[in-house]
Amino acid sequence: MGIYPSVKTGASQIRLESLFQRSCQTVSLLKFFTYFQTSWFLPHYGYGYPGKNAGLIEGTGIVSAAETGHKNGMRRKGFIEMCRVIFSRRMLICIFTGIASGMPLYVLIQLVPAWLRDQGVDLGKIGLFSLVSIPYTWKFVWSPLMDRYVPPFLGRRRGWILITQVALLISIGMLALCNPQQSLSKIAGVVFAIALFSASQDIVLDAYRRELLPDRELGLGNSFFVNAYRLSSLVPGSLSLILADILPWSQVHLITAAFMLIGIVTTLWMPEVASPQNTPRSLREAIVEPFREFFNRSDMRSAVLILVFMLLYKLGDNMATALATPFYLDMGFSKTEIGAIAKVAALWSSIFGGFIGGVVLLYIGINKGLWLFGAFQMVAILGFAVLAEVGHSTLLLFFVVSFEYLGVGLGTAAFVAFIARNTNKRFSATQMALLSSIMVIPRTFANASTGYLIEWLGYTYFFILCSLLALPGMLLLCWVAPWGEKLED
Repeated sequence: MGIYPSVKTGASQIRLESLFQRSCQTVSLLKFFTYFQTSWFLPHYGYGYPGKNAGLIEGTGIVSAAETGHKNGMRRKGFIEMCRVIFSRRMLICIFTGIASGMPLYVLIQLVPAWLRDQGVDLGKIGLFSLVSIPYTWKFVWSPLMDRYVPPFLGRRRGWILITQVALLISIGMLALCNPQQSLSKIAGVVFAIALFSASQDIVLDAYRRELLPDRELGLGNSFFVNAYRLSSLVPGSLSLILADILPWSQVHLITAAFMLIGIVTTLWMPEVASPQNTPRSLREAIVEPFREFFNRSDMRSAVLILVFMLLYKLGDNMATALATPFYLDMGFSKTEIGAIAKVAALWSSIFGGFIGGVVLLYIGINKGLWLFGAFQMVAILGFAVLAEVGHSTLLLFFVVSFEYLGVGLGTAAFVAFIARNTNKRFSATQMALLSSIMVIPRTFANASTGYLIEWLGYTYFFILCSLLALPGMLLLCWVAPWGEKLED
């Protein structure tokens, strides 16, 4: 007869046995997820699990009512704690400072070129304005000044942040006094000043964020910052261009500059972080000690491995997206399809990926995040290879771009948190500036070769190569971020 209740009809017995089996499977799944959350998720978030097999009636595997209530309480407590972190003052600071940090860059790369072209400046001269981005690459040169000297107001970090933000408010507003048809050299000077003050603001904001956030919140806080940074492009890249159709350019520049008030108000509202002990007491110490400390922290080999890892981790990802728009055009997509599908999907998928990545990092830590998100990036790149083979398909374009930029958001959340974790709070301005400058090297030089590689290999094999180029960075994780090591605690 078996272990199931018997009934007279065979068909009814089969249905009853099937129902009983499914019930058993459901109970097993519920038991698995309960164990998974209480013994893995919650301990990673800081709440322990009350002993092996706790809450199970001996020999039966049935959860007691008391232990079920205890575990439900733990889950509620973990959820409340996670919400408290997500909606904390620290995360709001990351969001508003991200807007203040990103907007000046998009003024330079989106608003200024559109303004110059609208005023009849030829493309060759507009292209030369890209040289003003040099301060972003070389910002580590003057970053020791911001570690060494403290302004006479608002403290070591907030004082410098306010200085750079007021300077950006003024310099962006000064574009209203310029006429592209009369003096391009004057505009070049103003644009260089914007780049200089913007890079300087990034130095101090990166340092402030490193000192503000506990290690376990670096992933979430940095993902909020990066997402707000990306969203800030909607001001100079969308709103300002729309206003330019109905207002004079001078008024558009003044309105755009006024958005820096968001950063200024945030700086006056946010607290000054406590300065770590043994901060640099001389300019020489501020220049030399950050490098000495980094290379002597454990040993020279570990420091070099970290630097090599930073060059390689997102190499394939950066190369795969370097010529994305020409790739879409070559696949037969119209400019409208690219703008309405690819660009929108890329923006919101990267933002969603950054948020999800930051939340997941709260649970699993930075090391595991680098492994999982790095593997996700490798697989996502192959979607472009599939699109290259299939050709024109708007549905596939949407899914491939969404999948790829979801991986971009996830990987960036873990990678930026890793960079922040590997800085010493005594020299956070200098070390963050140096490491973030190293991060853009592969994007600058490796991307320059992508066109030649595509002509040689074709799109399909090029994207397969990009996926394989992520392997060296993944292998280095064995040394720089081992799976089981929880340095972030």
